[in-house]
Amino acid sequence: MKFVDEAKIYIKAGDGGQGCVSFRREKFVPRGGPDGGDGGKGGDIIAVASRSHRTLLDMKFNQHHVAKRGGPGEGGNRTGKNSSDVEIIVPLGTVIRDMETNEILADMVKDGQRVIIAKGGIGGRGNTRFKTSTNRAPRYAQKGIPGEEKTVSLELKLIADVGIVGFPNVGKSTLISSISAARPKIADYPFTTLKPNLGVVNFGNYKTFVIADIPGLIEGAHLGAGMGIQFLRHIERTSILIHIVDISKDPFTGAWDDYETINNELASFSPAVREKPQIVVINKIDLTAAVERLEEQIAVFKEKGIRVFPISAVTREGVEELIREISQKLDETEKNGEGA
Repeated sequence: MKFVDEAKIYIKAGDGGQGCVSFRREKFVPRGGPDGGDGGKGGDIIAVASRSHRTLLDMKFNQHHVAKRGGPGEGGNRTGKNSSDVEIIVPLGTVIRDMETNEILADMVKDGQRVIIAKGGIGGRGNTRFKTSTNRAPRYAQKGIPGEEKTVSLELKLIADVGIVGFPNVGKSTLISSISAARPKIADYPFTTLKPNLGVVNFGNYKTFVIADIPGLIEGAHLGAGMGIQFLRHIERTSILIHIVDISKDPFTGAWDDYETINNELASFSPAVREKPQIVVINKIDLTAAVERLEEQIAVFKEKGIRVFPISAVTREGVEELIREISQKLDETEKNGEGA
């Protein structure tokens, strides 16, 4: 399934129904008064969050959502029928924004959450409503109030506890497949991951956390280089970040340089994202080049006061210790109220 995390749609709630102009016509009631009923309410446009939806692909092919107008009022003081609402099913994490005002209409974060994003119009009043002591036979009624109409943007921000960041091909997808049931595409070339992958990790005592493999970043990503900022938004909701560096590659410029480059991109995109707690991981320690450089590179980070977790996502060496550190960090952020 193609991953689509942005869409633009037009929504139009139903107009209110027309009020009715009517008079009683009864054989033994010589002065029958007005009995025109009110119009019915137009249908609302309602966004509904669902775990079963993973992308906004449906919105790419269905960009117009229009509710029906309310039914007209009828004689005998009968109110017109209210129109049915129109539901738009969106994935968890979808932010809905009015494109004209830039106002956030809804932030869909809970399964089953329902938010009215365009209100249907109220039905017009029938002529019964206008009867007075001086106007006993009003011959007019109101039109229904128009329903709200707008163009909205839909932006999907994945909901995950942990986000994995780093340059392309550092082993992010391999790690998520190693510690969860997720099976992302893995290959030995840049930008293998073209969509974020979610995995659920179990770490004892029936506890779990959701981890997201964010497609690789490169220098200048916040300006649109490489995959650009297309996926950076998915980091915004995470509580902590796993920052993976690869010291096995050639040519090798140093793990600290890679670490700083990625963090500069995060800061340029959002200072709040850069301030999220990070766990630094050196991956691929099953490779000879990484083993030869490992001690020196750990020392560089240690001088900066940063603990490094050396692992091999392939052999799972060091992975259990990393999972324990992640769970501990998540507990700390939850207690301190620092979660996404």
